[in-house]
Amino acid sequence: MFKEFKEFALKGNLIDLSVGFVMGAAFTKFSGSFIDDLIMPFVAKASSGADFSNAYISLSEKVPAGLALVDAKKLGPVVAWGNFVSIGINFLIVAFVMFLVVKAMNKLKKKEAEAPAATPAQEVLLTEIRDLLKK
Repeated sequence: MFKEFKEFALKGNLIDLSVGFVMGAAFTKFSGSFIDDLIMPFVAKASSGADFSNAYISLSEKVPAGLALVDAKKLGPVVAWGNFVSIGINFLIVAFVMFLVVKAMNKLKKKEAEAPAATPAQEVLLTEIRDLLKK
């Protein structure tokens, strides 16, 4: 049983999946920072200084206007639409980057497939011998 588990754990596909998972987790932090720290300030400036991270609609009269989202959630139910907008923009950027990566990989594979296969040296030598024998 241990031998089977070892074979399973050391298969290339499982290791590739693990590496992809770790890279995905790192990319998530990177893309989150990119959105929150670089994109959303420009979106806020373009929308007259609106702070999307604290944008919400209160569903309770217990929540006073102008309260930070974290504090508003403690007092009652709120619809955090600003957070949803941020996550939506994050998703679009990640999806676009993944599209570019897949497109580049497909282009490389296509070039690789179109490249003529190199003739083995032995075959070239045999062809030359054949041609010499014909003469």
